[in-house]
Order: sequence, then C-alpha cells, then structure tokens
Amino acid sequence: MIAQEKNLKTVDSEKITINLGLIDLGQIDLLVQEGFYSNRTDLIRTAIRNQLHTHAEVVRQTVARKSLVLGLQHYSRADLESARDAGHKLQIQVLGLATIASDVTPDLALATIDSITVLGALHASPAVKAALAGRIH
Repeated sequence: MIAQEKNLKTVDSEKITINLGLIDLGQIDLLVQEGFYSNRTDLIRTAIRNQLHTHAEVVRQTVARKSLVLGLQHYSRADLESARDAGHKLQIQVLGLATIASDVTPDLALATIDSITVLGALHASPAVKAALAGRIH
C-alpha cells in the first residue's frame, strides 16, 4: 500500500478556517481563560457537536433520503476497474470522507465516475480532481 493511501485511511479531521467578530472572539477567550474550555478549538468543536446533536434527526433523515454513505468511502483502482469492466458508472454520494486511490488515472476516473457529491472532504490526486471537476457537486 502506498504511504499516502495509508495516511488517508487514518484521517479523521479536516482543517477549516472561520472568521469571528472581535466580541465573539473575546468571549471565547474569556471562557478559555476561566477554564471552561482548554482552548478556542475546544469551545468551537463543542459548539459544533452540540448543534449537530440538536439536528441529528434531520441529518439522519437526509442521509437516508439522499442515499448518502455515512463515514469513509474509499475507491481503489481495482474498484474502478471492476466497475468499468462491468459497464457500471458510479454516482458517489458521501457524507464524511471520500477517497480515490492515488494510482487511479484521470482516464479511469472519467470512464467510471458519473457524479460525485461529498458533504465533507474528497481526497484524490489533483489530476483526478481536475478531470472530474464538471462532475463534482
């Protein structure tokens, strides 16, 4: 297994950047200083988890309605070659992390992937992402 693919399988988070107003940021810093949270990130993660918990039923219903795969979905070169050989086109729909193996060529991806919808993160080579750009929603 290629080291990059091995690392992708252990990824459990994605870095995001947010802009906060100065008053909100000051209040976060105050709560951290008072010991309610260990750092800014701890407060932000906790707030996000609380919101996701509040809306968990909506998420569950939407995942079922849209036939999304929840979690990690990996597509190897062999997976795509099997789909191509069987004459199948994939409609990839993932809530979480979708990965396309680093040894998948842009031509193979184009021949086998009809559409990609990922709510979360898509990890693939830059060449494969460029080839599929018109099919990524």
